[in-house]
Amino acid sequence: MEEGQRKTTTLLLCSHIVVLLLLSLVAETSAKVSAVIVFGDSSVDAGNNNFIPTIARSNFQPYGRDFEGGKATGRFCNGRIPTDFISESFGLKPYVPAYLDPKYNISDFASGVTFASAATGYDNATSDVLSVIPLWKQLEYYKGYQKNLSAYLGESKAKETVAEALHLMSLGTNDFLENYYTMPGRASQYTPQQYQIFLAGIAENFIRSLYGLGARKISLGGLPPMGCLPLERTTNIVGGNDCVARYNNIALEFNDKLKNLTIKLNQELPGLKLVFSNPYYIMLNIIKRPQLYGFESTSVACCATGMFEMGYACSRGQMFSCTDASKYVFWDSFHPTEMTNSIVAKYVVLRVLYQFLQ
Repeated sequence: MEEGQRKTTTLLLCSHIVVLLLLSLVAETSAKVSAVIVFGDSSVDAGNNNFIPTIARSNFQPYGRDFEGGKATGRFCNGRIPTDFISESFGLKPYVPAYLDPKYNISDFASGVTFASAATGYDNATSDVLSVIPLWKQLEYYKGYQKNLSAYLGESKAKETVAEALHLMSLGTNDFLENYYTMPGRASQYTPQQYQIFLAGIAENFIRSLYGLGARKISLGGLPPMGCLPLERTTNIVGGNDCVARYNNIALEFNDKLKNLTIKLNQELPGLKLVFSNPYYIMLNIIKRPQLYGFESTSVACCATGMFEMGYACSRGQMFSCTDASKYVFWDSFHPTEMTNSIVAKYVVLRVLYQFLQ
């Protein structure tokens, strides 16, 4: 067996062992997570954008080709997204349904729901770019969800469910790549550092709002190394199509602000358990050392656009798609494959979210 294959086999074996340990922990612990409730962008959107008038959709093939039934659900992936794996890790359903999908109702949402909308951000101006659901609207949906949950479970049980639920936030990349560095407005108002402070203020107010509505278990997600997305690498011709250092540095700076925010709010809000879930380093490690994780391609996406990765999403149909998505870190020019999502989700559960089982 070659050295690379041996390392990959060892890594996969270790991964299976820690997952088994986690599942046993879920079974034995008295602590519980009653539901997974999700806010954010395309990293955690399970199809809400299918039901609003926007072009930011993925409800067509080849999206979803490896999802159960081979159906394009609206997830920007060939299969499941991180929150699906996180839900399953906590002994809940293997997927988190979209709030606006009419085939689901409150009985489905009682153990998990996502209000996320692809192409949104903390900044309302970001959601305006492609006419998607802004964060404040996701909060309004959540208030409606709580009313429906009270009617379904009874007020006391609903409050308990909300308090025990894990609330996940995953957004921010679009604020920089889709808005600040693309559109003229915010860049003329703020320096990059000022814009980070502006966004962190929105994140703080949103978490305070969740707390006011009864949420006590919250995960604040950080930014990935967004300069390493295939879309950004393709345009980095001068840099030899390597990762764009400027964007990665912005991600690191913003993540520091979010980490400090978690420390501050845990001190100020009694009973709150707020954690910072940082995907940056595990994603960077996968991108820099793909062979350790069983990947073969990291700079090119499985589902190409036919335009050298210059498009945001896949082209319709299978024409430009790879055969085996599990060999690719990225599914399209902006989003990871199901395999990558699985690795990142397990990493975050084992390094951060395990605290909610104690």
